[in-house]
Amino acid sequence: MNSVVLKLLLFAGISSGFLAISWKSLRVVGSHGFYRFFAWEAILALILVNIGAWFLDPFSILQIVSWVFLFVSLVLLEQGVHMILTVGKPTSERQDDTLMKFEKTSSLVTNGIYRYIRHPLYGSLLFLAWGAFLKELAWFSVCLVAAATLCLVATAKADEVECVRHFGSSYKEYMTKTKMFVPFLF
Repeated sequence: MNSVVLKLLLFAGISSGFLAISWKSLRVVGSHGFYRFFAWEAILALILVNIGAWFLDPFSILQIVSWVFLFVSLVLLEQGVHMILTVGKPTSERQDDTLMKFEKTSSLVTNGIYRYIRHPLYGSLLFLAWGAFLKELAWFSVCLVAAATLCLVATAKADEVECVRHFGSSYKEYMTKTKMFVPFLF
């Protein structure tokens, strides 16, 4: 089978899963899940476009930086999910159909990785996007990584509106003490 056809089939199949997960959010334009869906799509396309270069020239500076970004992505994912599940205490009592089950936290998480950044899970996606981008630099990849970055910033901004609505002034205060994605920087 042609590699382009295979990549298109993979994109369609994985996108179907993203669509199933995001269906309720996509009906609410402006929800964090709405923007997250498009970030996922851009990241998936970026990975598939650059997949052939993932293991080429493994000791080049771009490959090394890429692997560092991908490792940071995994650390942020693991730390973020762990803190949400253990400290955030997701509950089915939180009524918001646009949230996934684990996102329906009952407690504001401000310790662990959340002490430094408000969005480790979106930060994880951001590092994943840039890590995939650095595998092979191309104009089309520049467009995809820019789209993913913009969508993730929009996702985080929408999530913050939702968090202020749910947690009130305590979330506003938390926002003044932390950065969005990268500790002490951004």
